[in-house]
Amino acid sequence: MSSNAKTLDFTTFQNVINNQLSSTATTRHSINPATSRPNPEVPVSTQEDLDKAVKAARDAFKTWSKTSFEERRKALHAYADAIEANADGFAKTLTMEQGKPLSQSTVEVGMAGTWIRGLTALEIPINTIEETEERKIIQRYTPLGVCGAIVPWNFPVLLAIGKIAPALYTGNTIIVKPSPFTPYCDIKLVELATQFFPPGVVQVLSGDDALGPMITEHAGIDKISFTGSIATGKRVMASCAKTLKRVTLELGGNDPCILCEDVDIDAIIPKIGILSYLCSSQICMMIKRLYVHEKIYDEFLEKLVAFVKTLKVGDGTEADTFFGPVQNKMQYEKAKDLFSSISADKLKAVLGGSIEDSKGYFIHPTIIDNPPESSRVVQEEPFAPILPVMKWSDEDDVIAKANALETGLGASVWSKDFERGTRIADQLQSGVVWVNSHFDVQPNAPFGGHKQSGLGVEWGLSGLLGYCNSQTQWLKKGF
Repeated sequence: MSSNAKTLDFTTFQNVINNQLSSTATTRHSINPATSRPNPEVPVSTQEDLDKAVKAARDAFKTWSKTSFEERRKALHAYADAIEANADGFAKTLTMEQGKPLSQSTVEVGMAGTWIRGLTALEIPINTIEETEERKIIQRYTPLGVCGAIVPWNFPVLLAIGKIAPALYTGNTIIVKPSPFTPYCDIKLVELATQFFPPGVVQVLSGDDALGPMITEHAGIDKISFTGSIATGKRVMASCAKTLKRVTLELGGNDPCILCEDVDIDAIIPKIGILSYLCSSQICMMIKRLYVHEKIYDEFLEKLVAFVKTLKVGDGTEADTFFGPVQNKMQYEKAKDLFSSISADKLKAVLGGSIEDSKGYFIHPTIIDNPPESSRVVQEEPFAPILPVMKWSDEDDVIAKANALETGLGASVWSKDFERGTRIADQLQSGVVWVNSHFDVQPNAPFGGHKQSGLGVEWGLSGLLGYCNSQTQWLKKGF
């Protein structure tokens, strides 16, 4: 850990433009979802703020793009050390703004350093296509320019770092736009970065809903990396088309999980329970549709309900909390609307099933027993702790159901028969497929969606190349 890392003050939050902290004439604040109390004030950036940031980023790109991979790696590693030196402040701030339990916040903050080091361990190749005495043809990769990172509210630390590190490592500059719901950690991540990167290389602008369209429309930004909903992703893509920006979209999912009849029920219950409800199910790659073979369905369902009942609901600062609140009022109201379909569709809730009023946006875990495929709880991504569990008997039929939706982010199959598990996995239409696990991620493995779950990938070599232009050089040694 870096001994000279600056200890951040997690009480004031300002924009970072050209390595200078600045506020704005108008400010706003988000809400602590566990208490409904206001969090600190943050800037509401204007077009003028954005123009300043873009100019600084374009100026910085001229020199940053010429640095070596080794120089960039060294700066990023020092930055990772400094994040870890401030891990306690980041974790507490993350729980304050996002609502997730402190234990989960601590894990997320810890992943930041892992991701920075893992991504910068990858080598960007130069591909030799042909080499003769007369000429050489190579494919090389060059940085794009100024990138815009639009970060969501469910994993604001990891998903900001997952955009900052690849952009900077490949020689780009970046402007971070946090979610208006969770601006605090992202602002501090970039304030910390000013110690390690030249002015203009990494900047952050806090704003309201008007800022995203300003960024996607700006002619001085060359790429957008967006993580969020399918509906917003479509608007981002349409906006980027006006200037033919490069764009990476990591959008929503409705992940199916198929349990075969040969699984060890007692061994997998805790795994399935946690992988269905982590972060109050506000993760695009959680288990969202659980298909259980009819031979084990009744026993599995009973034991799943018993396990989930042991998971504590409460403020993320309380010991042993597993379920924090849903992050914001908008998502809370969407969840309430989805919960209303339980009675409207005459569904059977074997756990939970209703939302009780509380000071924060708390929703107790709900499990729905064998709802029809056509029901909203199966068809819609909930982003709240409600899990439909369905029976299956025919392999081809369950694969067809798993693939039936327009989403295709993640999917899993669980079986003691590894050959069978991989055979089913090969037929699942998702960007990431797991056998006997779900939600495993690491920085050197690409992550992205099929169908309407996104465009392009983040992370891994493919993710890094998404921050580059491909250039083919024909190098003749004479005329």
